[in-house]
Amino acid sequence: MIIEIIQNFISTLVEMLQSGGVITYIILLLGIYGILTSIQKIRYLKKINKINTSEIMGTVTVSMERGGAIEALKNISHYKNPISKIISEALKIGYKNKVEVEESMEQIFIVEMSKMTKGMRSLKTIIELAPFLGLIGTVIGIWMTFKTLGVSPDVNMMAEGIYVSLITTITGLAVAIILLPINTYIKGQIEAEMEKIELATKMTNWSYGVIKIRVYEKIPCVIDALQEANGVVMVKEIADPYSNIQISFKPSMLEKSISNIILEKCDVKSEITESKLRQ
Repeated sequence: MIIEIIQNFISTLVEMLQSGGVITYIILLLGIYGILTSIQKIRYLKKINKINTSEIMGTVTVSMERGGAIEALKNISHYKNPISKIISEALKIGYKNKVEVEESMEQIFIVEMSKMTKGMRSLKTIIELAPFLGLIGTVIGIWMTFKTLGVSPDVNMMAEGIYVSLITTITGLAVAIILLPINTYIKGQIEAEMEKIELATKMTNWSYGVIKIRVYEKIPCVIDALQEANGVVMVKEIADPYSNIQISFKPSMLEKSISNIILEKCDVKSEITESKLRQ
């Protein structure tokens, strides 16, 4: 019984499409393109939504305690979603100045937004265009029907002609009705991802940082240069197997990277051995 109903429905649908003419096929092709675009977009959003911001930040916090920013970068590198990419750039403060970090985060945001919204304009256009194409098909069909009736009047022919003409409107409305909730769902997923990115940006607004470096010469010059730099709170010489200077700084005020400060003032290369950031 159910199989017969399905078969009759499919048969009727095929007959309607065949009777609708060229415009019906155009609407149908647009609908198929819209559905394929929607499926691809939903799959992409599901992929990047698998890992939430809290999990990534939890990994960062644990890594900071254990090994600092370098270990945190390594431990979140496998997530490969917009959130992890933005957080990765935020972890590079100290290696870069605040402006460079903010610019990198903005560039990643623009690229990821482009990926998320790619195809959405086309989908919106199809939803808006399909009913109008259907209406045009109906108007043309009715006009041709009345033109034929002027030559050979026949009520049955008129009824059949109007029925066939209305098929394009039905098809256009069906495409729009199917794609509209899908489009709304995708936009909701994109907005949710945007909120996560905004949250990640706030969570990586580090208020305090500590970096250990190793320099092989001109240590007094390096210490003086760092003490004079904007954003640096404290500099001290330490006895460590891998480092000999420790720097405490405020990331939001760091106008130059630590390495650049040392290179410009003392013409000495330095190696950052450890970097830890706090909120």
